[in-house]
Amino acid sequence: MAGRYDANGPEAEFEAGSRGRVLRNRLGIKSVREIERKESEALLAATEQMIDETRIDQCFTPDYIRRMHRVWLGEIYVWAGEYRQVNMAKGEFMFAAASQIPKLMHEFGRGPLRDYTPCRFDVEDELATALAVVHAEFILIHPFREGNGRCGRLLAILMGLQAGLPALDFGGIRGAKRSEYIAAVHAALGRDYAPMGKVFRSVIARTRKSAAKPSSG
Repeated sequence: MAGRYDANGPEAEFEAGSRGRVLRNRLGIKSVREIERKESEALLAATEQMIDETRIDQCFTPDYIRRMHRVWLGEIYVWAGEYRQVNMAKGEFMFAAASQIPKLMHEFGRGPLRDYTPCRFDVEDELATALAVVHAEFILIHPFREGNGRCGRLLAILMGLQAGLPALDFGGIRGAKRSEYIAAVHAALGRDYAPMGKVFRSVIARTRKSAAKPSSG
């Protein structure tokens, strides 16, 4: 679904009749609500599939992340799993230039992904740092045309499962916490991962608290 970012380039196309609010898609959907519903349903199915497939000793790679994106959005967008060909910005904040994405993702694979996956950190601060560095660097690259935040959260969930956590609960990142998250992404541009580490310590605490609650059944 469009509207959250500014994009330019030949692939910045919208579905005819959507008033420039829905990206061109395989299903011909013009409604924002309907495309969001389809993306959410597909993400749930993809999350279940990726959890089933992920090994505890797996080192994640750029190709695997592309596959994650394709499994999720392949039935909706023709460009699913492909690096974007458009430049993107959110407000005045520019993400990595499209022409640099292949190089940056290669470096991401040889750097943070190799350093922090498989994610088997027992000390919580080390775990939070691992999640923070991988997530922040991925978001700064913003390799896909759509779904980078959700793909980044799915990757964090898989890393957390490798470390023995329940599926991470990101539900607390709203309001003021959302502003802290955005500021943490900006801080990571200067290799300051402490703010994102704080975000993930909060996510881990919320996840543990949710998992400890007795089921209503």
